[in-house]
Amino acid sequence: MRIEALADADAVARAGAAVTAEEARAAVATRGRFVMALSGGHTPWTMLRALADEQMPWPGVHVVQVDERVAPAGDPDRNLTHLRESLLAHSPLRPEQIHAMPVEATDLEAASRRYARTLQEIAGTPAVLDLAHLGLGPDGHTASLFPGTAGLQEKSRLVIANWVEKLKTHRLTFTLPVLNAARSVAFLVSGTDKAPVLRSVLEEKVPGEQYPAKLVQPTDGKLIWFLDRAAASGLSQQK
Repeated sequence: MRIEALADADAVARAGAAVTAEEARAAVATRGRFVMALSGGHTPWTMLRALADEQMPWPGVHVVQVDERVAPAGDPDRNLTHLRESLLAHSPLRPEQIHAMPVEATDLEAASRRYARTLQEIAGTPAVLDLAHLGLGPDGHTASLFPGTAGLQEKSRLVIANWVEKLKTHRLTFTLPVLNAARSVAFLVSGTDKAPVLRSVLEEKVPGEQYPAKLVQPTDGKLIWFLDRAAASGLSQQK
C-alpha cells in the first residue's frame, strides 16, 4: 500500500490523472486496451478533466462504472451525468467507450447480471480491471458498499443491486471480489470531514464491516491512497 499526502484537492486530482495515464499507456502497450472503473465525487471529476493534459491512449480506453444511483438519465444525482460531462467534453473519448450501469431498468437484479456480462466482455473472464478509482464516504463506505449492507458478504457476483437501508434505496455497485481483483486501485480522498474516518480505515483495528473501505485489499494489485493535507490531518506522523 502506498499513501501520498498532497497539498490540496487539485493536487490529488492531478496525481490521480498522472497515475491513470501511466497505467493506461502500460495496459494498452501490453494488452491492447485499458479498462478503468470510475466512481462519483468532485475530486474524481476534476481528475477526469485533468486527463486532458496527460498522454492518454484514448482509442484503447474503456470506462466502466464502480457504482450508480437509481435515477433517470441526465439526472444530476447520477454519476454517469458528471462522468460524461467531465470526460466527453475534455477528451477524444467516444460515447460508446463509456459503459453505463443500466439503473433505469425496472428489474435491478437482471440489470446487475447484464452489467456483469458487459464487464466480462470488456475485462475478460475472470474480469480484471486495470484501474479502479474509489472514494471514501464519511461513514467509511466505498463504491456503494455501505456499512452493514448485504453486499459486503458477496463472494461471487461481480455486480449487485445493494439495498442501503439508511438511504431507503438500491444502488448498483461492483462487489469486493471485482475491486480486489483489480491490477491497481486508487483512492482519491480530500477534505477535513474525511480525516476521522480515514484514520479509522488506515490506522485503527476496527471491523471492515464497520468501515467497508478497509476491505478493499487487492490480491495481486497495487493499492494507492491519494490524500490532501486536510484529509490526512488525523493520521500519525509516520504517514
